[in-house]
Amino acid sequence: MDLALVGAFVVAVFLLTVAPGPDMLFVVANALAGGRRAGLVAALGMSTGLALHTFAAALGLSALLAAAPQALDAVRLLGAAFLVYLAVNSWRSARTADGPTAATVPAPRRPLRKVYLLATLTNVGNPKIVLFYLAFLPQFLTTSDPAAWPVWTQLLVLGAVFIGVGLPVDAVVGLTAGSLAERLFRWPSFRRRLERISALIFGGLAVRLLLDARNA
Repeated sequence: MDLALVGAFVVAVFLLTVAPGPDMLFVVANALAGGRRAGLVAALGMSTGLALHTFAAALGLSALLAAAPQALDAVRLLGAAFLVYLAVNSWRSARTADGPTAATVPAPRRPLRKVYLLATLTNVGNPKIVLFYLAFLPQFLTTSDPAAWPVWTQLLVLGAVFIGVGLPVDAVVGLTAGSLAERLFRWPSFRRRLERISALIFGGLAVRLLLDARNA
């Protein structure tokens, strides 16, 4: 592979990763609702989704998904349903911060397995990631050199680089938001607001997924 292309890819991926988007908002929402561990697990789930996209691209399945959007629509609808569920739970949890013992009641924690699975599903159902692998990655492939690695190998390497850049960024965002949330949860009013912010983010992501499915 051309090292200059790989270097340009690292810069491009970093800029794309630090720009706030649905994946980062999902990590932040889980960190606000469940603390640092939930934020970190959400970041790991997002990277798992990227790994699945990478293998799909290497096997040619991304092109198949683009040709059969119904499969991707099903993933989006399922993800939207889970996000609505999380939004409702977060909004209900905000009510517990109003009671007289709210300051002594620990914030409810979502099962980390559920956070991980939903993060993976949210990333897999993100059409922008599919377009990224279909339209963006090929620009960094070396095909003119007879000694170049096979295309599928190059795609795997680029996908690994993408994860290597994106995971630390998402992890830092999740840990930072989670640390802030764990401190603010000591005050019921802040806890209530954080839960409602999480609910609004989850609800907004659900709407986005539904609009994506409708407009596909």
